[in-house]
Amino acid sequence: MSSGRCPLKCNCNHNLNRRQFIRGSAGLVAGSLLLQGSNTFAGEPMITRNPIRACGPASKYVPIIKAAFVRRKEEYGMLWPGAVYDGKAALKMYRDKMISTAKKLGAKFDLRSIPIYSLAEAESWIAEAERENVDGLMLVMMDRQKHSWPSAQKVAKSSIPSIIYSPLGTSFTTNTINLAETLGCVIYSTNDFSQAAYGMKMLCAAAKMRKTRCVVIKGRSRSEALLADTGIKMRVVPATTFIEYYNQTADSKDIRAMADDYLRRARRTTGATKQDVINGVKSYYVAGKILENEQADAITMDCLGALGQIKVSLPCIAWSRMNDDGIPAACEADYGAVASHIITQYLFDRPGFQQDPVADTADDSIIGAHCSCPTKLNGFKSGPEPFDLMHHHGNRDAVPRTLWLKGQRVTSIDLLPGKGDGSSKTDTPSQVLISAGTVLENMDVPPSGGCVVSVKIKFDGNQEVLSFPGFHQIFFYGDYKHQMRDFCQLCKFDAQVV
Repeated sequence: MSSGRCPLKCNCNHNLNRRQFIRGSAGLVAGSLLLQGSNTFAGEPMITRNPIRACGPASKYVPIIKAAFVRRKEEYGMLWPGAVYDGKAALKMYRDKMISTAKKLGAKFDLRSIPIYSLAEAESWIAEAERENVDGLMLVMMDRQKHSWPSAQKVAKSSIPSIIYSPLGTSFTTNTINLAETLGCVIYSTNDFSQAAYGMKMLCAAAKMRKTRCVVIKGRSRSEALLADTGIKMRVVPATTFIEYYNQTADSKDIRAMADDYLRRARRTTGATKQDVINGVKSYYVAGKILENEQADAITMDCLGALGQIKVSLPCIAWSRMNDDGIPAACEADYGAVASHIITQYLFDRPGFQQDPVADTADDSIIGAHCSCPTKLNGFKSGPEPFDLMHHHGNRDAVPRTLWLKGQRVTSIDLLPGKGDGSSKTDTPSQVLISAGTVLENMDVPPSGGCVVSVKIKFDGNQEVLSFPGFHQIFFYGDYKHQMRDFCQLCKFDAQVV
């Protein structure tokens, strides 16, 4: 079963078991065009004139990764990796692969010109990185002997998130066993460099997450605070900000063009009128104005509380489109959902679906139900999945009902913010609930009640569906359970696989 696209957009092909792991971030879901109903416009870009963009610190930030090799100065001889190992060729190969990966990631890559030849050199290198406040360390093992693994221990225990890459021949399990669970550090022991590349991707995603500013539209006053240990800055602005901008925004040619494109692409339209679609699309440009004014990267809104009792359109289409565009947009001013959207987008280059979990005891499945779902489930550079246009479950406004591919593997994550920023011993880490499963079907609403996007998932494991933990979890294409667990270890979050 295909897992979705590789975070580095390579053409690798993987099965996501522990041994093959990141190899499994493989290509676009084959056969998405075979989904229920035709998808005539699958390869055609969606129309957006003057698209909005993220304007916050994360959108401008260039992550910095500091890397080094470690080995003995003398020849390998009888000691592992042994005289059979061509250390010079391996060093050149991994240097080239790291430089290429950093370029794809848009990261600044500072590679030490010569290997680390002593523990003192390792300590000096780490101290320099801490002074420079870099975003991540990457240590590539070219040796199993002498100072090599003591240097790795120093890296793992530093204050900087770190990846240790150990090609086969440079470690025994006796070298890795005491470091394997170290928070803030992830070890990959394999010849498969795609795991190391994913480690670099994690360092960049974590750095961008810590730079992200999210605007929160709710209430009557302004404030700003960090979201626990995620580093995300939550800037609250009054709900009237959105309403005032909305009422000042005319039905422009850009808005009408986007609305026409939705109507043209929709598999069918039920209830929702062209004006409903125009009204919903208007919120896309209103959100863009707010992002620009607040210099923000992401957005969330107390949409029902602010708009539920007035005629201003709920922003279901707008939020769907922003998530398709790579701008994290969460419903209902849910801080944990914002963080989960951010992680999904920064780490896996695809949007996620925030939903309300509903148990179906007939087949022990979970139905994810909500009224705002992205369409580019295969990735930001993919075409949209087929969708219908319908009224919200409140029988108003316009909602894209995205149709999920039956048999598609999916991941669910739900970040529950911790207490404090992680700097105090009394702080508690954020917890991330992680699940993986398979799409069974798209439920029709009506005749069922509830939100019109209702996708049924059969999750792995034996979790009782009536007590499935969390709420507003983010569902997204691909089986990334192991990758998410590693990201939690790197960020010192508490990962719970359910």
